[in-house]
Amino acid sequence: MLSGCQSIPASQPAPEPLVARLFLETKPGEAGVAAQLPQSGVVINVAPKPVFVEYDIANAEVAQVELGHCLMLQLTPAAARDLYRLSVAANGRRLVLALNDAFLGARRIESALTDGVVLVFVESPDDQLPGLVERIKRTSADLAAAAQKAKTD
Repeated sequence: MLSGCQSIPASQPAPEPLVARLFLETKPGEAGVAAQLPQSGVVINVAPKPVFVEYDIANAEVAQVELGHCLMLQLTPAAARDLYRLSVAANGRRLVLALNDAFLGARRIESALTDGVVLVFVESPDDQLPGLVERIKRTSADLAAAAQKAKTD
C-alpha cells in the first residue's frame, strides 16, 4: 500500500473587480463631464451617466486588429440592440471606456454598430490587456451569478 503526503495549494485571492462602463461623448454645447485619457491627454466631454454598464457586458477578449491589440467588449443581446440604436443616433461621436472610474480609451462611432461588439484601444501597455480582460470577465460572471441567485431567492 502506498501512502503519500498531499498538500492543498494555497488559495489565491480573487482578482479585484474591474467594472467596465461606456460613456457617450456629448454634443457640442451640451453640458458634460471632462474625461481625460492618461497617455494621449485627450479630453472628451461625456454625459455624466454611462450608456452601458457592467451588467451589459457579456464577454471581453483581447482582439488583434489592423492597428494592433485592443479590448473587445461583447454586449448582452438587449444592450446590443441599444448599441445599434445609439450608434445610429450618435454617428461621429465617441464612446469612452472607463475601468473602475478611470477613463482609459475611446472609440469613434463611424457607422451603425450591428453586432453588439465594441472595440476600444486602451491606453495601457498591451501586456496588461489579458489581465484586464480576465478581471472584466470575472466581474461580469460574478454579477450575472448574483443576479441569477437573486431571481431564484
